[in-house]
Amino acid sequence: MASTLVILLLPLLVSLASASHHYGSASTFTYKGKNPDGSHRIDVRSRETFTFCNHELKWNCYSGNCGSRTSYRRGTLDSNPSAVGYNRRWCETETVSTRRVPSDKPFDLRASSCCWVSNRNHVSSWSPLTSVDLGTRSDTGKPNRSPDIAILPLLRVPQNCPRTYKLPSFDPDGDNVRCRYGSNRSVECSSCTSPSGFDLDQSSCTLNYRSAPADSKVFPFEMVVEDFPKTNISLTYNDGSRSYRAALPVRAKSQATTTMHPGAITPLSKLPLHFSFLVDPSAPSCQEGLYLPRLLPPTPANGARIQAEINKELEIKVKAQASNATIIDIMISGPSNISKHRTTNGDFAIRWTPITDELGNYFSICFAVEAMAGSRIYQSEMRCVVVDIVDQIVKSYVSCSESAMTVEIEKSSFPRLSEDNLRLNDPSNTVCSLQRHSNSTHVIAVIPLNACGTQIEEDDDNLIFTNEITTVDRGTDVITRKHLLEVQVCCQYPKRGNVSQSFTVHRPNVTVWEKGYGRFTYGFEFYPDSTFRTMVDPNSYPLEYEIGSRVFMQIEATSSINNTQLFVESCSAAPYDNPNSRPKYTIIENGCNVDSTLQSYTPDHQRQFKFSMEAFKFIGQNNQVYISCSVMMCEAGNPNTRCAQGCINSTQPGGRLIAKREVVTQTSRHLVSQGPLRLKRSAEGAESPVMNLNLNLVFIAGCLLAAVGMISAVIMYKTKVSKVKYQPLPTFES
Repeated sequence: MASTLVILLLPLLVSLASASHHYGSASTFTYKGKNPDGSHRIDVRSRETFTFCNHELKWNCYSGNCGSRTSYRRGTLDSNPSAVGYNRRWCETETVSTRRVPSDKPFDLRASSCCWVSNRNHVSSWSPLTSVDLGTRSDTGKPNRSPDIAILPLLRVPQNCPRTYKLPSFDPDGDNVRCRYGSNRSVECSSCTSPSGFDLDQSSCTLNYRSAPADSKVFPFEMVVEDFPKTNISLTYNDGSRSYRAALPVRAKSQATTTMHPGAITPLSKLPLHFSFLVDPSAPSCQEGLYLPRLLPPTPANGARIQAEINKELEIKVKAQASNATIIDIMISGPSNISKHRTTNGDFAIRWTPITDELGNYFSICFAVEAMAGSRIYQSEMRCVVVDIVDQIVKSYVSCSESAMTVEIEKSSFPRLSEDNLRLNDPSNTVCSLQRHSNSTHVIAVIPLNACGTQIEEDDDNLIFTNEITTVDRGTDVITRKHLLEVQVCCQYPKRGNVSQSFTVHRPNVTVWEKGYGRFTYGFEFYPDSTFRTMVDPNSYPLEYEIGSRVFMQIEATSSINNTQLFVESCSAAPYDNPNSRPKYTIIENGCNVDSTLQSYTPDHQRQFKFSMEAFKFIGQNNQVYISCSVMMCEAGNPNTRCAQGCINSTQPGGRLIAKREVVTQTSRHLVSQGPLRLKRSAEGAESPVMNLNLNLVFIAGCLLAAVGMISAVIMYKTKVSKVKYQPLPTFES
């Protein structure tokens, strides 16, 4: 009998144990219209966080006629499968349930079970409540739309670092949104206690952390989000009945933190916002950018509104810095199918593709970057953006080949669009002109992967080539005040694939022809040491260096004319293979050494320049460096050439200007570049595969980002190409 009892109780014990790892949840609803039979269709979205991904809330009808569930989908949003020190194991999922509701009268959905993770308020069970009212509003003529709320699964802060959190609470109807602590025990909350050490401004949904002792247990927050009309309105129902909703009273600024008692005014809807808050031991400093990660551009601001087109991938770039800690991860929360990626320069990309059924909806995406110093975890501020899902803005198509990106934009989808007022990142080369391929119906750009200012980025799995089409008043302008269109075109290639290895990042020699000099070639190569005997194998690019180690470079010109000499007028470094990109670091300027570590070496002949400098990195997350130099050829021994002038200090008077070539004594200036150089990462060994990942490319996707009227919208195009073969890219020279 005893053994039988143990067998019967075991599943119950396992169930209770597995359920005792709840971190919080949040839910929203979206009205999707009427069914043919007159019933109503709504989507209920529930984001839930447990210790493991296989747990989920079980929503039941608490009051009213909740109808029935007709479809259901569930997916993982983000997870932390390992626990290190004060770090926690957790998994956040989203469940989207479509319900058929026979009436537009109010109803309540509720989920209740046990138990929260180990916490400081002794909260055991949880009971989030979602209140829905589908009555037709007198101000909009439509059913109420709930606020779009979101929160990260686990917020954390050092005990000595006060911080303010603006909880996302966007309302698509423009209603006033209020956040309060749950007060109806066992309905809205379990213990209904307010965590100590925090202040909540209900009207602005702002949570202020002041101070609390550090503890490995979390503070559980059981909050309720409600929306109220800005003016008094009525709700009309199909049965002819009517109810009324009053606006919240206006409060003076001095009463901004006054608590309004629930039930005094009936809200349009109620949504649960439950989450966990961890207070960590003190940080050595509360200044952002040292231990606490500091979010940097192009990270969007908190509360930013972003447009995304259906069936086009949205990408949100996040950049952070922590000089005394190591950036390790980004925590995200958003709609189903959202994903996060880390680029090889340490930045993050959040990607999501909205589907047709989500057109017209709004979704909040929240994120925070985490860093580690020793065994301590430090979290950045939480930022949340609101994504508006819109139809296709500009009809366009992107295709990617082994050497170029092609984008076609329908002029009819943007009436004011003309190729005469559009340009690429670098339009100086004739191959970069948009007039070359455009016609009466389409603006067409064929963009080489290694010209026209195309830049290369990487994440762990892909190489991403990007360029941008922007609006200008005239093709030669540097600025514009007619900001009509910005189009970022990108092609994404996976690093892994069984394809030809003839595509390399190493830049080939530059061959030019000029009157009086014929055809000659510039070669820019790196060498392992100061002997300059054997150049570095082009197949080993990108090259890796330690900070402070010497980088040996040689520029050499080959020509059939013997009486010539090479002159290197300027050199600069940039994180991209574009000398006009920012940031930029000057190495040589006007023939003068600028970098203090620069050394030059005796050349073998006059058409050769050997030099070295100490390796460095740009401040921030850019860990790759390209070297670009402006070079020219001159008649050797002629004192009236730029080569003969040598260093011209801009602070010195003089330097007689060389007249433009009546007699051919010197060539034009030509740009040569090589790279990229990368810093060795301590976590990678000598056998790291990163060196060869650039050589294995196969086409996967093209993407387009359009910004119309100063509002960004991301457009991702995905197609499939098989058996793509790569050949060395041609070098484009003006």
